[in-house]
Amino acid sequence: MDFEKFEKKEYFVNRELSWLKFDERVLSEARDKNLPLFDRLKFLSITASNLDEFFMVRVASLKDQVHAGYHKTDIAGMTAKEQLKEISVRTHELVHVQYNTLNRSLIPALEKAGMHLVAAHENLTEAQSAFVDRYFEDNVYPVLTPMAMDSSRPFPLIRNKTLNIGALISKKEKSDKLNKKDKAGELLFATVQVPSVLPRVVQIPSKKDGDTTVILLEEIIERNIDKLFLSYDVICAHPYRIMRNADLTIDEDEAEDLLVEIQRQLKKRQWGEVIRLEVEDKIDERLLKILKTEFDIKEADIFEINGPLDLTMLMKVYGADGFDAYKTPRYQPAPVPEFQNEKDIFQVIREGDVFLHHPYMSFDPVVNFVRQAAKDPDVLAIKQTLYRVSGNSPIIAALAQAAENGKQVSVLVELKARFDEENNIVWAKKLEKAGCHVIYGLVGLKTHSKITLVVRREETGIRRYVHLATGNYNDSTAKLYTDCGIFTCDERFGEDATAVFNMLSGYSEPKSWNKLIVAPIWMKDRFLSLIEREAENAKKGLPALIRAKMNSLCDPKIIAGLYYASSCGVQVELLVRGICCLKVGVPGISENIHVRSIVGEFLEHSRIFYFENGGNPEIYMGSADWMPRNLDRRVEIVFPVEDEKIKKELEHVLDLEFKDNVKAHILQPDGTYVKPDKRGKAQINSQMEFCIEATEKAALHKHEEKKSRVFIPAEPAEDIEE
Repeated sequence: MDFEKFEKKEYFVNRELSWLKFDERVLSEARDKNLPLFDRLKFLSITASNLDEFFMVRVASLKDQVHAGYHKTDIAGMTAKEQLKEISVRTHELVHVQYNTLNRSLIPALEKAGMHLVAAHENLTEAQSAFVDRYFEDNVYPVLTPMAMDSSRPFPLIRNKTLNIGALISKKEKSDKLNKKDKAGELLFATVQVPSVLPRVVQIPSKKDGDTTVILLEEIIERNIDKLFLSYDVICAHPYRIMRNADLTIDEDEAEDLLVEIQRQLKKRQWGEVIRLEVEDKIDERLLKILKTEFDIKEADIFEINGPLDLTMLMKVYGADGFDAYKTPRYQPAPVPEFQNEKDIFQVIREGDVFLHHPYMSFDPVVNFVRQAAKDPDVLAIKQTLYRVSGNSPIIAALAQAAENGKQVSVLVELKARFDEENNIVWAKKLEKAGCHVIYGLVGLKTHSKITLVVRREETGIRRYVHLATGNYNDSTAKLYTDCGIFTCDERFGEDATAVFNMLSGYSEPKSWNKLIVAPIWMKDRFLSLIEREAENAKKGLPALIRAKMNSLCDPKIIAGLYYASSCGVQVELLVRGICCLKVGVPGISENIHVRSIVGEFLEHSRIFYFENGGNPEIYMGSADWMPRNLDRRVEIVFPVEDEKIKKELEHVLDLEFKDNVKAHILQPDGTYVKPDKRGKAQINSQMEFCIEATEKAALHKHEEKKSRVFIPAEPAEDIEE
């Protein structure tokens, strides 16, 4: 099908601006007064860390394009230069709202709750001042490295994301002649890094018993900065922070010619270009001028901030003890009903496919699957893909144990997982040492699929057990991200799993697949044909519906396909947590498309795809979003759900999320997102409902399991009359 008429630039939203809308939705949680106070702090902290990554990767990539003289436009018709201009306006607005939320709403509320954040060291009491000064002498002073700049000492290298204090100092004998109007030439620039090895949030004595008072480390240093420059007078001192280009891999979301162009013109830099400078809004102009010159930064990339720099530190405040009343109680994932028994994991899977819904259900069965396979004498081989794993991963330990136990262990470790590169190299070496075959991804492709294969010798012959999922094999994030997975020993899935690992470790590419849909070769076309089938059914008057849940939607071909389906009368319902480049409500194009984003306690991460198929629904799950990078440049796996019971579970998941009116934001035709009107309606928070359901199911199953295990003594045998 030719979707060309649906691919006009005015039908698309720029992906970077759409991402900023997502961060605004997270920020709206921080502004929501119905949320517990400390939860709001956590959301504000998340908006800050999100924004940091956005600058280091997305903004950096756009700056690279500008430097390379690349003028091609994106799907929305914007050049890199135009995008940067708009991003600067939007991010300045976003930061303004962040600090308004902190200063006007959160800090006063914290005061009432007995948590005092001392904003300026000048506000300390005498007792607090004495405590802070002693803390500085004992803990901070020995760690600091003050650095001055003069004719013999050039401007020091300032590391990415570090917090620093810049100061203007002058020799003591001249200082009494200096006033604000003196020439900058009289002054020397000095800087000191706020050490990241020390806690940034420091608890100090409170004025009132039972309260908690904290001050930030930079305020303690600023208060004592004269002790670092004894023969100088400190004229002024202000914190600043820079963000550098950290896009180690050039972003491949654009055409191939871009890559060639940029790779030719830009050399790799350990100290990337400074792309953002954050300073205090009351910074001395002379100091700011030096920073601007040395970092070679334009006005549009400077953020003058009314409050503490780097709000990610609010996560530390969130973690403070004694404020549980102001936090949503931590949810304990419920046991998976099928595994609440004495049976071994392989027996349970032989009895039928098992559905897992994290974090509502425990991640333990996934860890136990690998652990049990490592110990089981009948297991011959374990194969697994790892993209992001936790700091002390039990899965890594189990794989190493399996290799030591003489099993064939093959692990694909993706070294290109952004910001996890170093972590993954460490694990890869550890696994190799234990005797695992480690495959380091494929050239030019990131392996993002989530699959584990266990090959076991049984009485009936060799049997393959497979775990397929939408999320990473990471036991830490499995408590925070919503993801789905299945265990199966269906032979067709087993054959496909073997073919996947052969494709990853060798050069073999199967002619066809039984069940799995694999990117980058087969997936996009398959999704387009599924979308087209719904459109054809709608034309014939058959039931037609597409429901899809994902993290991001920005593939122009898929969006054009959805526009075509909508124009044919297909109802298209989309749950897109993050970027959405599709527009709703365009006459004749997208009037039948509904888009919502759920931002809640857990990060929505699962990918589920539902196609009505004329009344015979097909449901798929997998690791891929509808983005060019997932469909064209990654090894991804999407799999059909064939077990009727699991299909019903997934339909229920989608139903409940489309009914959510507490954490959902609905996309409007003007590109804004609004919360649904709850007046007169029962409040439905899908995430909390899933927590309740999982806990109740586990309790019910445990009760039934107990009943079924009651031992009944046998009656004495009656005499048989002759």
